[in-house]
Amino acid sequence: MAAKDELGKRGEDLAAEFLSDAGLVIVERNWRCSQGEIDIVALDGAELVFVEVKTRSSVAFGHPFEAITAPKMARLRRLAGAWCEQHPGRYRSIRIDAVGILAGRGAVPTIEHLKSVF
Repeated sequence: MAAKDELGKRGEDLAAEFLSDAGLVIVERNWRCSQGEIDIVALDGAELVFVEVKTRSSVAFGHPFEAITAPKMARLRRLAGAWCEQHPGRYRSIRIDAVGILAGRGAVPTIEHLKSVF
C-alpha cells in the first residue's frame, strides 16, 4: 500500500473512532458506487450524516479542509442521494460533515469536525 493510501486509511480509522466517541453510530465505511465513494455514513440520533474525511501529514500543501472543493461537495451531495436511494429509510434529516486530520509522523493527530458543511 502506498504511503498516501496508508495515511488516508489511518485518517479514516481515526475519524470513525472520533465520531463514535462523539456518540455517532457508524453505519457504513467506504461505500462505493459508479459515481464515487463516501468515506463514512453515520447516524447522529435520527439524523443521517455523510462524512468526507481528509488527512494530511502536514499543512505544507494546505489544511486538509482546503482539499474539499465545491465540485467535491457537489459530488458528495449526489453520492448521498444515491446512498439514500439504495438504502431507503426514514431519517429526520440528512447532513454532510467534514473531518480534517493532521497526522504527522510521530505526532499526536489533530482532528477537526465541521458539521453541516454543505
